[in-house]
Amino acid sequence: MKPITVLLADDHTIVREGFRGLLKLEDDIEVVGEAKTGREAVQLTKELRPTVVIMDIAMPLLNGLEASRQILKELPATRVLILSAYGDDAYIEQAIDLGVAGYLVKQTSAFVLSEAIRKVHEGHSFYSPSVSSRVRELEQALPHGARRRLKKGIAALTSREVEVLQLVAEGSANKQAAAELGISIKTVEKHRQSLMNKLNIHDTAGLTRYAIAQGVIDGGVRMTIELE
Repeated sequence: MKPITVLLADDHTIVREGFRGLLKLEDDIEVVGEAKTGREAVQLTKELRPTVVIMDIAMPLLNGLEASRQILKELPATRVLILSAYGDDAYIEQAIDLGVAGYLVKQTSAFVLSEAIRKVHEGHSFYSPSVSSRVRELEQALPHGARRRLKKGIAALTSREVEVLQLVAEGSANKQAAAELGISIKTVEKHRQSLMNKLNIHDTAGLTRYAIAQGVIDGGVRMTIELE
């Protein structure tokens, strides 16, 4: 029987090494690649076509939620399993609305992680107990079980606008963002103006605060860049 192929996406090398070591003990699971940024996760998923992507949320250049959105749009058969330190309702709702197969918090044991990979591979959803209880509460709070979908804010932005937002919030100038995305400075300026208009935010500080509040970047990322 072919093993379940897995891509690990986390910006911390020690975390990826730890997960790889744990999963190496499982005969039916094979780690085929590792990504340290969201953009790299998207690219490697396209190249390697893993069955399951283990995705962190807080990553540089492209956060895990936006990376998941791009992966599921390009490769809808891929099973994305969020594994994050964040268990807030806002993150859980966004992840579920994107169509991820599961959501685990990083306190999860190695046994539960392996079981989650097998379950999502079989077509099921899988959540950590704490996340599962919040999912039930969120569903019960909605009329007739209808999914609540954000019609404004971050959900109104295109994938490219989210990428520009993250790079701006991380401290990249338009020229740097253009080089990173492989587009012209003029195009970056156009996307930047568009997202400002959609969000009704008209300065970099405001965009940064918004990016942190929405989980596009970790609150400590900007501080790290400014101190370097």
